[in-house]
Amino acid sequence: MDDVNSPPDSYRVTADELRQFIERVERLEMEKKDIADQIKEVMAEAKGRGYDTKVMRKVIALRKREPDDIAEEEAVMEMYKEALGMR
Repeated sequence: MDDVNSPPDSYRVTADELRQFIERVERLEMEKKDIADQIKEVMAEAKGRGYDTKVMRKVIALRKREPDDIAEEEAVMEMYKEALGMR
């Protein structure tokens, strides 16, 4: 006979599975923080060697994008600058 206060077996299995998911995410969050710290160290080293880290971050972001998207954005930027007399 089931105890009225104990959860059904399916609930316990679900709780165990949920706990596993939560713990996996927590481990990944720790790894993400470690990686972010490593990136900060690399950027600090680059800055110490005289590189402009703000520009480096922009270059990194550009390298993730499609060349056609970049070209389109640059063309619009040039058109806007010209319209504002910034050329």
